Amino acid sequence: MPLATLTCAAPAKLNLFLHVIGRRADGYHLLQTLFRFIDLADILHFTLRQDGGVHRQSVLDGVPEAQDLCVRAARLLQQESGTQLGVDIRVEKRIPMGGGLGGGSSDAATTLLALNRLWGLNLGRERLMQLGLTLGADVPVFVYGDNAFAEGVGERLQTFALPPAWYVVLFPPVQVPTAQIFTHPELTRDTNSITIRALPIGQRFADVAWLHNDLQAVACKLYPEVAKYLEMLGKYASAMMTGSGACVFAEFASEAAAQNALRQLPEGVQGVVAQGLPQHPLKEFAA
Repeated sequence: MPLATLTCAAPAKLNLFLHVIGRRADGYHLLQTLFRFIDLADILHFTLRQDGGVHRQSVLDGVPEAQDLCVRAARLLQQESGTQLGVDIRVEKRIPMGGGLGGGSSDAATTLLALNRLWGLNLGRERLMQLGLTLGADVPVFVYGDNAFAEGVGERLQTFALPPAWYVVLFPPVQVPTAQIFTHPELTRDTNSITIRALPIGQRFADVAWLHNDLQAVACKLYPEVAKYLEMLGKYASAMMTGSGACVFAEFASEAAAQNALRQLPEGVQGVVAQGLPQHPLKEFAA
C-alpha cells in the first residue's frame, strides 16, 4: 500500500566557519564553510493528494504560498518527474527566520526528500541536489545528508566527520537579509583558500584563530544586537555567528555545560541548547 502521509524533520545547520574567498563574474560569492546539522528542527507534515494539487496548510508570515520554498520544491519535483500526484504541506516552524540557520533551505530539502518517497519517484541524491541548487545555495547540503566541507557557492561538498558536541544557539531579535550582507562594500572577499586536510580534528573550530565568519563583522556593524549577543555568549565559550546572521552559537562538550551557560544569560535572551547530529535524519530517503 503506498504511503498516504509522512512527518519529517528539517534540521537547522550551523556554519562552524564561513570564509569568502572570491567572487564570480555573475556576482555570486565563492565560499568555503563547514556545515553542521543540529537537532533544532522544523517539523513538516505531508499528505498525499491524488488530484495533482500542491497546497500549503500553514501560514508563514510575509511569505505568499507561491514563494514558499516548500511549495516551490514540490512543484519543481512534479515538473521534473511528470507525476500526477500532489501534496498538502503543513510546517511547524521552530527555526527562526532570517537567522542564518538555513530553515527555509532545510524545509525545501526535506520536501524534495519526503516527496521523492511519498510519490514513489526514486530519484537519486545527485539529481535531487541539482534540483535543490536551483532553489537556493544551501539546499544541496541538506539533501547530501552529511556534515560537510563546502566550496563554490556552497554546492561542492565533501563529508567531514564531526565529534559529538552541544551548542548554545541564541536568537537576537533581528532578521538579517542575506543580500544586504553579501553586497556590503566592507565585506571581506579575499580570505585565503584552504583545503579540507587543513581543518583541525577534535578541536572547537571557534577556538581556531584562522577560522572565522567573514560575514560577522558587517552584520555586527549593521545590527548591533548581533554584536551584543556574541559578547554575552562569548563569556562562556568562543562564540561565532552562523551564516549571514543573526543567530550566534558556541560549542560545549556536554549538554550540562551548555544548559548551565544558557541559564546564566540575562532574562529575556532567546535561545536553545541543541545537539550536533552525525548526519541528516532523512539521509536514507535518497540513494
